[in-house]
Amino acid sequence: MLQLSRTEYRCCAVFLMQDHSTRRVCRLHDFTKSLAIERNTLYCVAGKVNSADKLYLVIESVKRDSKHAWSSTAHAPVDGAEGSSVF
Repeated sequence: MLQLSRTEYRCCAVFLMQDHSTRRVCRLHDFTKSLAIERNTLYCVAGKVNSADKLYLVIESVKRDSKHAWSSTAHAPVDGAEGSSVF
């Protein structure tokens, strides 16, 4: 999962994160406010689903995703040179 945004509330921090493979966006809640999730880094997230009135995930653990390489969403130039000069 990739962090899109983080919002601090009185009771928790809420992360908006996107699943790398499905591109679905999820709202994750950190009630400890102790997680240091960095932007532009992929993570594996585990937790408990709470569905009292809205479906969301309460984060229990987070670790960097070592199985998936980061892939930029930047487009390569049409000529395929990717900014390098040809000699």
